[in-house]
Amino acid sequence: MTRLYPSHRLVQASNGWHQHFNHSRIIEKQFINLTTEGNSTIPCPIICHNLKNFQSAGFFYGDSPFSHSFSLVIFNLAFISIITRFIGVLLKPLKQPFIISQILGGIIVGPSLLGHNIWYQRHMTSDSAQFLMNNLGVMGFMFFIFLYGVKADLGILKRIGKLHISTALVGIVIPAGIVFVVALSMRKNMDEDLAKFTSLGAIAGYLGITTFPVLYQILKEFNLLNSQVGRVALSIAMIGDMIGCVFILLFEAASQEVKIIKSLWYFICLVLIIAFLLFCVRPAMIWINKNTPEGQPVHESFVVAILLGTFVMGFLTDFFGIAIANGSLFLGLAIPDGPQVGATLEKKTATILTDILLPFSFILVGSYTDIYAITASGWSTLSPLFIMIIIGYFLKFFSTWITLHLFRMPFRDGLTLSLIVSLRGHVELILFVHWMDKSIIKVPGFSILVLMTLVLTSAFCPLISILYDPTKPYMVNQRRNMQHHPPNTELRIMLCIFDTDVIHGLIHLLDISNPTQDFPFSVSALRLTELLGRANPLFIDHEKQKVPPSYQWYNTIHVLERHQQLQGAFMKLHFFTAVTPKNTMFRDICELAIEQEASLIILPFNLDVVHNHAVKEVNSQVLRNSPCSVAIFVDKGFLNTNNTLGNFRQTKHRFAVFFLGGGDSREALVYADRMLAHHDVSLTVIRFLSHNFIGYNEIEKKLDDGIVTWFWVKNEINQRMVYREVMVKNGEETIGAIQAMNDGAFDLLIVGRKQGINPILLTGLSEWTESEELGLIGDYVSSADFFGSASVLVVQQQILRG
Repeated sequence: MTRLYPSHRLVQASNGWHQHFNHSRIIEKQFINLTTEGNSTIPCPIICHNLKNFQSAGFFYGDSPFSHSFSLVIFNLAFISIITRFIGVLLKPLKQPFIISQILGGIIVGPSLLGHNIWYQRHMTSDSAQFLMNNLGVMGFMFFIFLYGVKADLGILKRIGKLHISTALVGIVIPAGIVFVVALSMRKNMDEDLAKFTSLGAIAGYLGITTFPVLYQILKEFNLLNSQVGRVALSIAMIGDMIGCVFILLFEAASQEVKIIKSLWYFICLVLIIAFLLFCVRPAMIWINKNTPEGQPVHESFVVAILLGTFVMGFLTDFFGIAIANGSLFLGLAIPDGPQVGATLEKKTATILTDILLPFSFILVGSYTDIYAITASGWSTLSPLFIMIIIGYFLKFFSTWITLHLFRMPFRDGLTLSLIVSLRGHVELILFVHWMDKSIIKVPGFSILVLMTLVLTSAFCPLISILYDPTKPYMVNQRRNMQHHPPNTELRIMLCIFDTDVIHGLIHLLDISNPTQDFPFSVSALRLTELLGRANPLFIDHEKQKVPPSYQWYNTIHVLERHQQLQGAFMKLHFFTAVTPKNTMFRDICELAIEQEASLIILPFNLDVVHNHAVKEVNSQVLRNSPCSVAIFVDKGFLNTNNTLGNFRQTKHRFAVFFLGGGDSREALVYADRMLAHHDVSLTVIRFLSHNFIGYNEIEKKLDDGIVTWFWVKNEINQRMVYREVMVKNGEETIGAIQAMNDGAFDLLIVGRKQGINPILLTGLSEWTESEELGLIGDYVSSADFFGSASVLVVQQQILRG
């Protein structure tokens, strides 16, 4: 079979750059002369390859697997995956995003390192294998852009303000404009293709625009998606993406051989494709979304059809000269983000994209990156491009920083945000490959761009981690707890809802907490939903914003509102929805607690291990970062009855407080005192003291004595209160005393988590617990081994910070 190969491996010759072939696999080589438009002739090789037997017969039959293209493709996939993961592990302590490992992996297997070795060229690469890998790499970039089109929320453009628009425009116009002017002054020193106005405009635009997928990927890795600077950065990037798309389309139109008729046909085809997506594909996707039951994945046939549609759109846009990546992006934008279609597509394609296709994409990037080509070209040839890059990066950073400073953003936040919007990644690499295809740049220029992307991102990411602490806003030194809450004032509580099934138990807990006319409650109910199928986190105040249909929770709100009506003026309810990644949900909780000036956060705890695992880390993070007190409610069913609003007040309840000392126990006792004011509650308080009072911190002991004395004096004549003291020598006796007093008739057990407990009271108890966030005693009384069906409330008093 005869094939005319495109340029791939370039080496320098006296007359410029020419194709280098792997002669070990060439059966026959001849040249023919092709005439160009300038009547010059170019010798073009006709190369005959043996394209049979793609698969090896086997090593034991004397056949080397590395002499067959399919075996080489599989080998390269495994090899770059291992290299990339290994580099990722090494660079993780240095706060490097995974894309740095991916770029380095591609460079290592490319001509800059291993590919430069003659033995490696001869035995580990072939033109046929490289041809296959390059095409798989393009597919990887296609699906990468497609998925981010699916997850992109264009509705964010409706919520942007002057800060976002001004920062985005200044950060684009100033770098791009100045770089373009500087580039014009250096045109005489540039390559003919690079010196074109369209080429200079493309590079200047790239240096000014920040792309959404790049920032999303890195912010997700660093858990900054729902941080304050993360939200602003994503909004700025979305504006940049819209401008970038328009700019790229105009560039493609201007590249149509400077013939107006061709540019006109380009725009006609573009309009037809967009119209097809808007009026045919978009309604079909919405129909699929509506007809997929809640909580169920989209039918497999639809998923397959959509993924095949990515190839169709890539073919059509490439056929009309609009660029392959644009087709997959347009299709992705036509698909509704969020649950159902978006979430299913992300779930189904994540592994294939990340572990199979993207490695080939970075092999493609690495194959074009050649540091030897940079050296061979010389400084005079590459200096204009290098100067443009340096000026562009410098102006991008400082123009953004100055704009944010003018908007009075705090110094460190502004500096961090300027670093974030200067990051580069996947989209830029796709652009570089496209420029290679359009002959705007050659291998030396491509290599410079890739290396500068590598240096910039690897340098800025650690600085971001050093400069910005997303938990700093929660570090408050004002007392926000129940013990120090001013009397006869409104108590502000945050109710976190992960699973609406637990709402009845939470409502009864609020009711038994006894809101009154003199001591009303203001409750902020926050529904937390995992971010799936979309890139932008959402935080919705139901009083100010409309909730998207995919994130409605009408039934739960209706139940809470009915309860509010019964409580009258004693309880006010405010509803919020947060759609965010699991590992950063705690930030939305803490930020709302700060905003609402809450004194208590109530977190539900599900004993179902499978479900509880999903929110276990969230609870732990809230306990570590909360700006106020926290109560974790383990509902075993005594409050979770269907008789939510009827006979509840006619039922007597027995509660118990295990007071082991410390701030958490003091907070628990104050909370229990509020409950004791409810006429349906009887309370037993057990105070555990160490034998001979050893092991106590004197300050903590005085504070404990003071709160216990206050409680006793206040409730001394209350017939529904029982107070006892128990002397124990170690943890075993503490557990024994708890077991002795537990007759199985208690409905709710209230215990401090761990802060300030005398260690003698826990001596000998295993430090291993199934649920560390409940503390040793809380975990024990919550376990299935503990006799009775009492629910448990574990309280942690606010930890002052800052």
